[in-house]
Amino acid sequence: MAQSAPTSGALPSARSPVKFPVWSLAVFGVAFGLMYLPTFITLSQTVWATDEQGHGPLILAACAWLLWGMRDDLFGPPAKPAVVPGFLLLLLGLLMYVVGRSQRVIEFEASSLILVLVSGMLLLQGIAALRRAWFPFLFLLFMVPLPGALVQAMTLPLKSAVSVVAEQILYWAGYPIGRTGVTLTIGPYQLLVADACSGLNSLFTLESLGLLYMNIMNYKSKARNTILAIGIVPISFIANVTRVIILVLITYHLGDEVGQGFAHEFAGLVLFSVALVLTYGLDRLLAARFDDMGGARDGR
Repeated sequence: MAQSAPTSGALPSARSPVKFPVWSLAVFGVAFGLMYLPTFITLSQTVWATDEQGHGPLILAACAWLLWGMRDDLFGPPAKPAVVPGFLLLLLGLLMYVVGRSQRVIEFEASSLILVLVSGMLLLQGIAALRRAWFPFLFLLFMVPLPGALVQAMTLPLKSAVSVVAEQILYWAGYPIGRTGVTLTIGPYQLLVADACSGLNSLFTLESLGLLYMNIMNYKSKARNTILAIGIVPISFIANVTRVIILVLITYHLGDEVGQGFAHEFAGLVLFSVALVLTYGLDRLLAARFDDMGGARDGR
């Protein structure tokens, strides 16, 4: 009886996984850095230098940290480049960059950064990798400066609401306070609720922090995440009213010089402290319900 010789090696039809070409990622990273270095310089000298939108670098650093932590999941599997959608997004991103840079529209210029990054992920790894990295790219939207028209349209109503609530609380507490528009009068002092006290920018900052918190906690319940994300909106308003009340009380009891000095900066720290405590408290209340319903943290 004839004995067949043992076969060696893999079958002809079997294909080994295509390893990710590290050099292509290096080329893309160098080109991306050279292209957007002027953008980062412009942002650091303009909108990122303001109190209202100074959170931009923190958002960028958080996204880089998230992507670095996901590097094995993103670049470990075999690459399946999505050429057509990748090049279309790249062309759109480059067009927005050229328009924004030439016309000095920083919103276009910063937004193009996200499109170029997304197109790079599609061209290097494909749609599956983009789906895994959806949150860092979505989180980058908080880095884009808010359009001036939107800020102006939303700031005045928010300032008015903060002024009304702060006045009523202090009036109920027995303080001699009055209000004209967004100007609060208490004793011999008048305090104008400025744009920075409207809560608009703190709302976006706190919302971004809340989304980052939910991503890190990785709750399985979509209802829990949705409630927590929506709950940050009133939490931001409450924290901002607390900030205004503290400034009014410091000015009334200690004088205008103290109220406009260190205490003003301290009130900003109080705002975020109150917001973080309330956010954590809301999360604990949600845990009492959703943890028992299978909505606790995922195991990954």
